Amino acid sequence: MNNPFEMLKMIKNPKQFAINLIQKNNNPIFKNLTEMASKGDTDGLQNFARNIFKEHGADFDKEFSDFMSAFKN
Repeated sequence: MNNPFEMLKMIKNPKQFAINLIQKNNNPIFKNLTEMASKGDTDGLQNFARNIFKEHGADFDKEFSDFMSAFKN
């Protein structure tokens, strides 16, 4: 299966697929993110994302707004 779109069609639950990929990684940060996602801790996930953006000198709110507007067009 060389076509990535065909592979995507086989994924029935994208959220669970992403969680399974991350869980297979032994990185403690990914483990923490997986636990937050499984528990529905959106505040914790958003706080993590904000910190990462801040470390890289980016504005989370602007980037997130730009990301969301890409789906509205």
